[in-house]
Amino acid sequence: MSWLSGETRVHKLFTLTEANRTLPLVRRVVQDIMSVYPEWKDLVAQYELIAAQARPEWGESKEQLDLKAHIDTVAGKINGYLRELDQVGCEFKGFDEGLVDFHGRLDEREVLWCWKHGEDRITHWHELDAGFAGRQPLPEVMTRA
Repeated sequence: MSWLSGETRVHKLFTLTEANRTLPLVRRVVQDIMSVYPEWKDLVAQYELIAAQARPEWGESKEQLDLKAHIDTVAGKINGYLRELDQVGCEFKGFDEGLVDFHGRLDEREVLWCWKHGEDRITHWHELDAGFAGRQPLPEVMTRA
């Protein structure tokens, strides 16, 4: 069962300066996500545990239905936060680490400026298909700007 949605859309290209300028807002939204996400995860785990012990012919118990409603409420909050980030033009990439990518250009190619919750500013980038594992420090000339 999937409660959290991910939408795809045409993305905005950010200069590194533009991306860094959004960080005060992005940081607050990511903090909100990371404060609510553990509750969502815990509720889903509770639901799955109860569902695993139930018999299909019984249908969903009141406890399951109540949990499902609570999960929907918490997921609605998280999806609202994800929409806020989407409106900024960045992409939320990781609930556990609070990863956010901004599409940008480096040396005439499209890359992702990569920010992680807790960082003061964007200090890394990666190729479009590389993900967090391909994260590289920004070229020194860009970090002085």
